[in-house]
Order: sequence, then C-alpha cells, then structure tokens
Amino acid sequence: MSRPLLAGEKVLLVDSKGRQYLVELAEGGEFHTHTGVVPHELLLGQEEGFTVRSTTGARYTAMRATLTDFVLRMPRGAQVIYPKDLGPILMIADIEPGLKVFESGVGSGALSMTLLRAGVSIVGYEMREDFAERAQVNVRSFLGEEASSRYRVEVRDTYEGIDERDLDRIVLDLPEPWQVVKHAVVALRPGGILVAYTPSIAQVMQLHESLEDSGFHLAQTVEILQRTWHVEGQAVRPDHRMVAHTGFLTSARLLGEVPGGVKPPRLQS
Repeated sequence: MSRPLLAGEKVLLVDSKGRQYLVELAEGGEFHTHTGVVPHELLLGQEEGFTVRSTTGARYTAMRATLTDFVLRMPRGAQVIYPKDLGPILMIADIEPGLKVFESGVGSGALSMTLLRAGVSIVGYEMREDFAERAQVNVRSFLGEEASSRYRVEVRDTYEGIDERDLDRIVLDLPEPWQVVKHAVVALRPGGILVAYTPSIAQVMQLHESLEDSGFHLAQTVEILQRTWHVEGQAVRPDHRMVAHTGFLTSARLLGEVPGGVKPPRLQS
C-alpha cells in the first residue's frame, strides 16, 4: 500500500556518507546544512527511499524515522533509557494493549513512547515540571494525539505515595526505587509487575532488600549488553566499540497475602 510522505511526519535524511538527520516535514519548510538547502516540497508526496539533491548537488535519501531514530535524536532534558533496554522492558513487564501503567520519572519520554505505542495507558509522576512538559511534547510530536490522550503526567514526588489503584504495571526510572515499593504494594493489583531501571548495582542491592520484605516475589535483575558486528565481504568481526553497561533491569511480581486467602511461601526466580 502506498504511503507518501506527508507534512508533520518525522523523516530521516541520509547523505552519501551515511550521516543521518532527523527532520519534521512542513509545508514551505527547508532543511539546511553546510551542503546547501533541501526544500521540503521536494519530499512531500514522495515514497520512502526517494533521493533528492540539495542546492549544491548533495544527495539525501528520505525514509520515515523509527521510534529508535526519534529517541536517539529527540529534544531532551533528562538522560533517556536507550533502545537496547526499552525493548527488553516491554517483555520483562509483559506489556500488552489495554494495560494501566504507572511510570516515574518520565524524563524526556523515551520509555513513555515505547509503552504507549504498545497500547497501554500511562499515569506518570515527574518531579521536574520542565521534564514533564518535554515528555508530553515528545509523545505528541512522534505518536500523535491518540497516544497523547492515553498519557497523563503529574508534577509530584512518587516517594510520597501513588494515588492510583488497581495498576497493572509500575515502571520506575528513579534514583531510589526502594522507596516506592511500599506504595507499589498498595497501588498494584495482585499479579501486577514492577520493573525498575537503575544504573548502579548498589541501587539493585537495596531494591532487592526492600522487595524481600514486601509482598513481591520472583525478583530478578538482568543487564542487557549490545554488540554490533562489522560485515564487509569476507571481513567479519565484532565492532571495536559496543554499548555495554547502561543500567540494570529489576523486576518482581506482587503476590502478597490476598484478603481471605493464605500468604504464599516466598518464591524465588
């Protein structure tokens, strides 16, 4: 099915040296670099893979930006969770359409966009108003109004409590996630999943201690490493650089005592 490029869409322009530029197409817009100008009108209505020339003759090939492209290049205030961890979070948290998710802190919205595109509704708490505003702008900019309607961000401190109830998932990107565990026990439904992203192993240790003393079970921590390969003819080898440590992903399920039931034994992952 034909899908011509339209005004308002994010596109990636790739030059002959492989350099990539994120551009939002607009009526009357122009893309400027040291190699000249590319009027957006040359791209509007064209199919992906269309190649244009700048005013100096430089070639640029256009394609729609992926979520990864946008996350790595979008306007940001806070450091983002990188794509290598965003994908695993969807699986670890068992994300599916229709879930009610609590997120804190939202930062620049990278994780929010990943969850929203998977079909969930999000209530987010963020301490900084500028970060909250930036995240909402990024969500609306890349995913549009429908996703934005499923996204509510409040400027408040998660450590002081979570007002929402019967949440399906809680996803945290906070310096002290262990402070949220007692609130998560009340806010999550039985069987709900908590996932926390933490850069430091000391944070992981303290979080596990807090989970041990709560109604959470099956706690586990993983680290995702990403290594690309150089493949050129018969020259095949791992790239000299790799995206190694960014953060740890710790998850647990709420299986505490159910009213009228029996407290389950401590379950280990």
